[in-house]
Amino acid sequence: MPLIANLDYNPSGIFKNGHINSMFPYFFRKAFDSNFERQRLTTPDQDFLDIDLIINNNEKAVFLFHGLEGSTGSQYIQASASLFSKNGFDVIATNYRGCSGQLNHKPYAYNSGWTRDVEFVLDNYLKKYSSVVLLGYSLGGNLILKYASDGYYHLDPKIKAIMAVSAPIDLYQSVLEISKRKNRLYEINFLKTLKIKTHEKAVIFPEVYNKIDVDGIKKLIEFDDLVTGPIHGYEGALDYYEKCNSLQTLKNLSIPTLLLNAKDDPFLSKSCYPEILSKKHRFLHALFPKYGGHCGFYTKGESYYWNEIELLKFAKTQTEI
Repeated sequence: MPLIANLDYNPSGIFKNGHINSMFPYFFRKAFDSNFERQRLTTPDQDFLDIDLIINNNEKAVFLFHGLEGSTGSQYIQASASLFSKNGFDVIATNYRGCSGQLNHKPYAYNSGWTRDVEFVLDNYLKKYSSVVLLGYSLGGNLILKYASDGYYHLDPKIKAIMAVSAPIDLYQSVLEISKRKNRLYEINFLKTLKIKTHEKAVIFPEVYNKIDVDGIKKLIEFDDLVTGPIHGYEGALDYYEKCNSLQTLKNLSIPTLLLNAKDDPFLSKSCYPEILSKKHRFLHALFPKYGGHCGFYTKGESYYWNEIELLKFAKTQTEI
């Protein structure tokens, strides 16, 4: 599909700065009363996933997937859950393994290509709905794009649309972007919680973790090379990035897909804006506004931000066909 023409999102003043637009909602956005009800699912490998639900017996549902070290408590998940639940969708929001406030039971947890848990959650909830959409932010965006395009799973025809926001679809180039000096505070923040969890895992699984110098890790790419990659069966960071990025498989998309990446996103590389592919692709709708930051899109005076309204419009269009 052609690039979606966009003149709508034009924030004022300081919110034209991608860093400010990224950080302001994270620190200052008013909390939503999501009214989630939690359900714990036991996975086939005897681990667990905590799923937060808003069930109003609608025929449609949105499945939400958060970013790196986020949760269903992340402001963008809370806002999306609130908006969609008020507009005819049930909400199924997944906390990845180890992200719901309790350490999971296995040495491994989640990563940008851990699509087995996407399939598992869909298997558990899809049957009661006539149509559903998948919405992922950041890491969750890459995750569901990979799920929808790598051909490993058969997509249920009830899945009507995929929506990915601030998605690092080129994992290697994006981790290089995050490692730049201008993004050092983000990298430190991610590493802080990742290291805490790794130390906790080392107590339970010393045979797996004790050979890793966790405290010596200074970069996300180092963490992925020593922890994320090997723990999940990859040779290291580069093997993990190569096998789990969704950029290489987007050409295989077979259902309507919205990729919404702001051009001033501090985390994303130039390769995360596949404009040429989107112009030729039947199903890939690209929305690349000049401003917005990373999972930002602050909209003054509004409860719901510009991107969330656009996502709802897209989801309604695809589920009403």
